[in-house]
Amino acid sequence: MKVCDRSLLKRKPILENDRHLRAVTEILAEVRARGDSAVRALTARFDHVTVDGFPVAEAAFAAARAHVAPETLEALRLASRRLESFHRQQPVHSWFTSALGGVLGQRVVPLRRVGCYVPGGTAPLPSTVLHTVTLARVAGVREIVVVTPPNPAYAATGYVNPVVLAAAEIAGATEVLRVGGAQAVAALAFGTETIKPVDKIVGPGNVYVTLAKKLVYGVVGLDGLAGPTETVVIADEAANPEWVAADLLAQAEHDVLASAILLTPSEPLARSVQSSIINHLESLPRADIIAQTFDHNSGIVLTRDIAEAVALANEYAPEHLCLAVRDPWAWADKITCAGGVFLGEQSFEVLGDYVAGPSHVMPTGGSARFASPLTVLDFVRLTSLVALDADTTQRIAPHAARLAEAEGLNAHALAALMRGGKGEEGSPPPSSFLT
Repeated sequence: MKVCDRSLLKRKPILENDRHLRAVTEILAEVRARGDSAVRALTARFDHVTVDGFPVAEAAFAAARAHVAPETLEALRLASRRLESFHRQQPVHSWFTSALGGVLGQRVVPLRRVGCYVPGGTAPLPSTVLHTVTLARVAGVREIVVVTPPNPAYAATGYVNPVVLAAAEIAGATEVLRVGGAQAVAALAFGTETIKPVDKIVGPGNVYVTLAKKLVYGVVGLDGLAGPTETVVIADEAANPEWVAADLLAQAEHDVLASAILLTPSEPLARSVQSSIINHLESLPRADIIAQTFDHNSGIVLTRDIAEAVALANEYAPEHLCLAVRDPWAWADKITCAGGVFLGEQSFEVLGDYVAGPSHVMPTGGSARFASPLTVLDFVRLTSLVALDADTTQRIAPHAARLAEAEGLNAHALAALMRGGKGEEGSPPPSSFLT
C-alpha cells in the first residue's frame, strides 16, 4: 500500500483483449447454433458439472432452506424488505395530459421476462440476487429468471450455493437456472430448446459475461456493462483511520481488479490508514487478493484540500463515493458523477452492498458520468400514447407538412395536409390505461 500520485486514477482497459473477445464470440455462436447441447457442453467444460436440465428443482430449494442458518435467512429477509421499501418510492407511473389538445401521455408497462445474472466465482453473491430480483418484482415483471454458475461442491442443493437459492426464493425469482458465463448470457438472449429468451439481462459478471452482454445488446436490453467494482473514499483529518482502512480492505477483497482509493489532504491520516491496512491484512482469508489489488489498482492520493479531492472524484466517476468528512452534506451537492454517495462514516459502503436500501448494481468504469444505479425503471418500458382532437390536428398538421417538405418527404406532407377537415375529437383513454 503506497501513497501514490494521481496516475492511480487512470483506469486500465478490461474489454480490449482480443483473446477474450474471440472466445466469447465463439461461445455465442455455439449456443445460438446448438442450443441446449452447447450450453451443457460448455457448462461441463468451464464449471466441471454435468447437468441433465438447467432449472433448479423444487427439492433443491427445500434442501437449501435446511442448509442456511436461521440468522442468515433473517438477514436476507431484512435486506429484501429494505430494498422493496426503498424502491417502491421510485416514481414509476403512467400519466396523461390534455394541455396539448386531446389526450397525450405515457403508459408504463413492466417487461415480460428478465434475466438476473448472479456471479459464482471466488465469492458467490446472494446479495446480487436480492439487489436485482427484488427490483424486478416491485416493477411487476412476471417472469424473473436467475442464472448462476453451478458448483460441484453444492450437489445436495442442485449444484447451486444454498444461500443463493434462499435469496432467490425470498426475493421472488420465478426460476433459477444453473448455468453461468457467456453461455448463460447467450441462452438468455437467443433462447434454447428449454430456456426461453428474455427481454433484458441485468447483473454483474466477469469479463466474459460483460463482453457477452455487450455483443448481444440489441437482441436484448441491458442494464449496463459492469467492470471491476470500485470505491473512492474522501476523508479529512477528523476521519477514523481504522474505519477508512476497513472500508478500503472490504472493497479490495472483491477481486484483484477492484479499486479502493483514498483521497485525502491529510498526510497523517494517510499514514495511519496505511499502517492499519498492513496490520489487518495478514489476518484476512482473502489477503492474497487484497494484496494484489493494492499493488495494481488501489492506494492513497494526497490532495491539496477536500475541494480538490471532490474534483478528482467527479473526474474519476466512481461506482461508490464515501464522504468520511466532518460535514458530508456540505459536499453532497458538489458530487456530480458517482453511482452511489455514502455520506458520513456511519453510512459506510458495505451497508450499501447488503442492507441499506438502494441496489448495489451501480455504474462502474467511469460510466457514472452518464449511467445510473439499477432501479425499478430498468424493468419497465414506456409507451407514448397520442390521441389528439380534431381542432388540434387541424391547427398543427400544416406545420408538420412544412417540416416534412423541408426534409424532402412529400408523402409525409401529403398525409398531414389530407387532414384538412375536422374529424372526431380524440377520445380519452380506456380506464385500463390509467392504472
